[in-house]
Amino acid sequence: METLDQGAVEAVAKLAKASGSQVLNVTAPSDMKGVPSSIPVLFNAETGHVHALADQFEKYRTKPTRKAGVAKAETLESFIALTNLHKQENSVIFADTSWKNPILLAVIDYHSADAPDNGKHRIAYRFPVSAEWAAWLAIDNKPMTQEAFAEFIEDHIADLSTPDLQEQEDFGGMFAAKVGFPNEIIGLSRGLQIHAETRVKQAIKLQTGESQITFEEDHKTANGDPLNVPGVFILNIAPFFMGETARVPVRLRYRLRDGKLLWSCQLYRPDKYITEQVRSDMDQASEETELPAFEGNPEMAA
Repeated sequence: METLDQGAVEAVAKLAKASGSQVLNVTAPSDMKGVPSSIPVLFNAETGHVHALADQFEKYRTKPTRKAGVAKAETLESFIALTNLHKQENSVIFADTSWKNPILLAVIDYHSADAPDNGKHRIAYRFPVSAEWAAWLAIDNKPMTQEAFAEFIEDHIADLSTPDLQEQEDFGGMFAAKVGFPNEIIGLSRGLQIHAETRVKQAIKLQTGESQITFEEDHKTANGDPLNVPGVFILNIAPFFMGETARVPVRLRYRLRDGKLLWSCQLYRPDKYITEQVRSDMDQASEETELPAFEGNPEMAA
């Protein structure tokens, strides 16, 4: 709690004496925490009224008594820079690693080991999601018509990545499916655009781990061959705006309904990539600010 400047108290005391009032110091009980040991008050002997001197000055205040509020950083670099600008001896960083609402939160005025503090001055970095990640999450495990799926792939060709040998082995074995290359996924989408209005004649799973689909009007493909469908493909996108890229496997599925195909893309463990990135950024922020960091949330409200 802020106390009045001694010069201000003396000035008010002179005015009070001239008007028949007194400035007295009221001592706080010894067991009270977080308050000054004494406060000056204005005592009117005629009326018996007591007024805190601080109240007389509040209407003229030009600055707050302490820092408060939540600054919102848009990048990790800004979060670190702002935290370094304001940090104190007892400042700490919290990280909420929940993948749907991750956040780094610096509490500037956090408790010390032996004394409480207000916890009202904070800096937050809420990991703004990249446009690419938001687009794939929007269709995650949701059925799409042939035409809608083909158009989506065409619009997001740049997100597709060539699987390396380890990814082909790991994900191919995990899902018992062929891991597709970008040109195969693009070829599939364009073939589906051709067949957007035709009925499926046959859809079978091959020993290679891919599916093969033929249509009733198979002459509409360029060479009359069926469409081959990989079971998995790889994305190389950044989950967060201006963040590091992640290689994310996507399961490609379809089902038949009245002779038509409905397609769905299922991101494999999207929470894993978010949590790993948040933990990595928490460690980086802790190192560059030289502040302790904890997974969780502060106990006091902002």
